[in-house]
Amino acid sequence: MTDRYHLLVHGGTFAAVGDGGDISGVRGVGSPDGLFVRDARHLSRWQLTVDGAVPETLSPVADEDTARCVLVPRGGRQEPPAYTLFREQAVGDNSFIESLRLISNRPVPTTVRLAVTADADFTDQFELRSDHRTYAKTGATRPRQVLEDGVEFTYQRGDWRSVTTVTADPAPHGVEETGTGARRLIWTLDLEPHGTAELILRVMARPHGDKRALRVPRSPAALDDHHRALADEVAEGVALPASWPELAAACARGLADLALLQVPATGPDGEELRVPAAGAPWFLTLLGRDALLTSLFALPYRPQLAAATLPALAATQATETSVDAVSQPGKIVHEVRHGELAHFGQVPYGRYYGSVDATPLFLILLGAYAEQTGDTSLARRLEPHARAAIGWMLDHGGLNSRGYLTYRADQHGLANQNWKDSPGAICSADGTRPAGAVMAAGAQGYAYDALRRTAWLARTVWWDETYAALLEQAAGDLRDRFQRDFWMQEHSFPALALDAVGNQVDALASDAGHLLWSGLLDKEYGKLVGHRLLEPDFFSGWGVRTLASGQPAYHPLSYHRGSVWPHDNALIALGLARYGLHDEAGTVAHALIDAATTTGHRLPEVLAGYGRDTHPEPVPYPHACVRESRSAASPLALLSAVGGT
Repeated sequence: MTDRYHLLVHGGTFAAVGDGGDISGVRGVGSPDGLFVRDARHLSRWQLTVDGAVPETLSPVADEDTARCVLVPRGGRQEPPAYTLFREQAVGDNSFIESLRLISNRPVPTTVRLAVTADADFTDQFELRSDHRTYAKTGATRPRQVLEDGVEFTYQRGDWRSVTTVTADPAPHGVEETGTGARRLIWTLDLEPHGTAELILRVMARPHGDKRALRVPRSPAALDDHHRALADEVAEGVALPASWPELAAACARGLADLALLQVPATGPDGEELRVPAAGAPWFLTLLGRDALLTSLFALPYRPQLAAATLPALAATQATETSVDAVSQPGKIVHEVRHGELAHFGQVPYGRYYGSVDATPLFLILLGAYAEQTGDTSLARRLEPHARAAIGWMLDHGGLNSRGYLTYRADQHGLANQNWKDSPGAICSADGTRPAGAVMAAGAQGYAYDALRRTAWLARTVWWDETYAALLEQAAGDLRDRFQRDFWMQEHSFPALALDAVGNQVDALASDAGHLLWSGLLDKEYGKLVGHRLLEPDFFSGWGVRTLASGQPAYHPLSYHRGSVWPHDNALIALGLARYGLHDEAGTVAHALIDAATTTGHRLPEVLAGYGRDTHPEPVPYPHACVRESRSAASPLALLSAVGGT
């Protein structure tokens, strides 16, 4: 998000509002404003005027879960403001609520004309991205209906129907057309000397296919209380380190964000679940890799996340082959979308399986959950899903045929299908991109860990010794192959990937730290990698860069070729600790927590790669998700890696 907008998030709903609480509907340089539910914009205008003029922002919206601002009429020093307007806004499930309190500053009776202009364009989020693609919507209509206490906007296209209802208490004195499709709700308020008038406006979004019985909370204050209760529930029982207050604050901030970043999902038996969404604004939905890593980071503290994520992903596990969805039997979903374009097949992401690493991460979390909690019932229940996931890794995934998990660029979806999924992320040191099949290093580490953990489940939970031995043999063979084929002797470092013919893609990248987390490297190689990641070209002072500086491919403002990702660094810290490099793990942890301290103890999705030696505060990445589940859970991973010191 850009600085222009402020995010309010609750479950699968978010609003982006300006400093004065308005929604303009104009596409910004970064992300658009509006109220969004299930990938669609349910409010595209929400603009306040008093006596026909837009008030001036005296106190802008702050970065909180409830938006509060103070407005006054525009004027000069000679005439003090005739009124002061206190505005509060919050979001709930499928809802947006605002309270307006207007106080007269005059000693005589005053009449004020207050208006809110509202519209709902129901634009799909994919239409609002910066690629400027257009999508045909033949036969679409947007009727509007005036209600006794507001207005209702409807969108209809074939079998697709979405509704946004705006109501107010007290009811507006009139509803005007604007000539643009928007409707203007108007109140004429008679104020006593220094009198006060209060309004509550409620917006309910009913997206297509969402049949839950929901209602708008009575006020922003009520939602604020609800948000605090959710945060307290998620943080309950988590022991935060008193000896490192900055880490404790980052953990608390992350837990509070995780409380609000949970979206509805369904398990294999139709049970209702709440799972971590990837992040707002662009990914407030279930993404397999993101939900799995978030649940892994939080597992020692909040195992409930894993207990929901695993069955939700089992329920969406692929059972057939589809070229468009990049699916094969046993594969774990990468992304689930509920929007209009996904519904009509105009984007491939309704259920999209373009990820080479969600499947092994699913197995890692399943094994880790059983081992850490002692609860083996989930592993027993999901045994068929786990065996299908192993089957995918060995067969369709490429372990049997190529020796490694392998992917190819998807013409209509993602070019890269590991965690660095931007088009140029997998590259040689000079920036050259491999053609054809790609075998990314980090995914092989995940596969190794998945094989070993599933072998443990087979032996201790499923009582299948033969299967356990087969998986252990496959893991050992993968480890031997990897160190032979990926290790670059001249750099004492693993390659970022292998190309279609087995040539090393030789960029020096942070993915090597994921190999420490998974335990794929021998101890000697692991320690070489760990020390190398803390050298100045990799380590910015705020964290380990995704790509070491000095290489032609490096760019500090690239999404995956020089930036610093908190979740990437959390995995690195866990890996360093695993190999006994505790000082190095502490260095990474302190860098990240220092960065969080400069931004209200919240870690963003990604930071720019500029060094701390020349930039005493971390430089933001321009299009980062402000609320991101992996980053929110990263302080918990750091706590696991280094403790509270």
